[in-house]
Amino acid sequence: VDIISAIEFNRTGDHLATGDRGGRVVLFERTDTQDHVGHRRDLEKMDYPINRHPLFRYKTEFQSHEPEFDYLKSLEIEEKINKIRWCQSAYGALSLLSTNDKTIKFWKVQEKQVKKVCDLNVDSTKAMGNDPIVGSSISTSSKQYMANGGCTSNDFSLLSGGLPSLRLPMVTTLETNLMARCRRIYSHAHDYHINSISNNSDGETFISADDLRINLWNLEISNQSFNIVDVKPANMEDLTEVITSAEFHPIHCNMLAYSSSKGSIRLIDMRQSALCDTHSKLFEEQEAPGSRSFFTDIIASISDIKFAKDGRHILSRDYLTLKLWDINMDSGPVATFQVHEYLRPKLCDLYENDSIFDKFECCLSGDGLRVATGSYSNLFRVFGCSEGSKEATTLEANKNPMRRQGLTASRPSRSLGSPSAVVRRGMRFTFLARLHPMAILELCFTSFSAIHISSHFLGKGADNSAVDANGNTFDFTTKLLHLAWHPTENSIACAASNSLYMYYA
Repeated sequence: VDIISAIEFNRTGDHLATGDRGGRVVLFERTDTQDHVGHRRDLEKMDYPINRHPLFRYKTEFQSHEPEFDYLKSLEIEEKINKIRWCQSAYGALSLLSTNDKTIKFWKVQEKQVKKVCDLNVDSTKAMGNDPIVGSSISTSSKQYMANGGCTSNDFSLLSGGLPSLRLPMVTTLETNLMARCRRIYSHAHDYHINSISNNSDGETFISADDLRINLWNLEISNQSFNIVDVKPANMEDLTEVITSAEFHPIHCNMLAYSSSKGSIRLIDMRQSALCDTHSKLFEEQEAPGSRSFFTDIIASISDIKFAKDGRHILSRDYLTLKLWDINMDSGPVATFQVHEYLRPKLCDLYENDSIFDKFECCLSGDGLRVATGSYSNLFRVFGCSEGSKEATTLEANKNPMRRQGLTASRPSRSLGSPSAVVRRGMRFTFLARLHPMAILELCFTSFSAIHISSHFLGKGADNSAVDANGNTFDFTTKLLHLAWHPTENSIACAASNSLYMYYA
């Protein structure tokens, strides 16, 4: 239950959130920027050495979702966290959205002071519950009470010696704890499993997407949403594709993109109509003549899309490749990176053991110069996407990572010219030499050991390993599906089973 299923940096990169299959959300906080806080010019005068790998520490955790049961459909709803998205923070509180298959929750995490009232006049050793103080000469039987609750008796004598002085109670702070509170619950809006949530740049709305619909929500309104995309046909037998991922444009609040199981990406403008059934742009790669097979539609399905920080490019991940698209050019991708091309001869075996349906995520660096995605054997791959770059790096998410020889990145013929091979190779290995692991964060919530993915991925009699062009063996039972790039620095957080690793370049 502690296998990580979602990972996300916040906008500043100072906090990292992970979700697991047990419905828990764990927050990590960056600490290396808190030790030396000051003006940049003052730090330069102090000749303060630049510490240049980020350090994160555990901050808090909370139970976001619990297992539920849909009695109307006789369907169990598991607590697994599918996606986490950070919201804009206010008044020092952290806000985020988390979702499982059916329910989205809006959480607020902030510090809460635990206070206690002390220095009372009443001696607790002489008080018994609500009874009068022992030894008092006040006789409850001799008192005469009026109708409005007053008392006519003037017998208010105290203990011998009386109280030495009147002390006002004092409120003192004992400690400060982090408290997570669920502000709102957005439910009963999706008939199918939620695969994506995305915040709008206006800070007020977000979208949630399932296989057939995309809904628009206001963060302050949990009982109403607007359906903006609906691909459900009148007859379900006519269904040919489903929505696999959706994301808002990082700058323009009226634009969003969503991908489909047919390998296409649609860019829509909400200003055109209330129901955005028609797209403003369609991005898809034309199929090569004679290349169609039984597995064509399966491997073409896009599992994840991400906008670049400037909103100019879209990164998409299908089973075999990463593709980079320019939103101003819908004729085809501007770059294609081969991730699993060596698996093409084994598609039949991958279909038998269900590995062909694995959903790998992708991410871009904050400067847009590199892209990354996961692979099998807990490997992840980093590609350079700047003009002329041939950088291709393969690393293993492990306490002692072993750098593997990268495969050659394949690009379309429309790619621009590049420097000489010697220069390219030198730049690539300079980057590799400086890539090292830091801050291995073990998420050990229970005694649950770091096991492999559950055995239903193992087909009977199927071979669960493969060898790439360089002779490296890959294990299909261990896979790195989730990773996130720091928004401002060259560091990647990736999840392998129940462990979180961070790499810094």
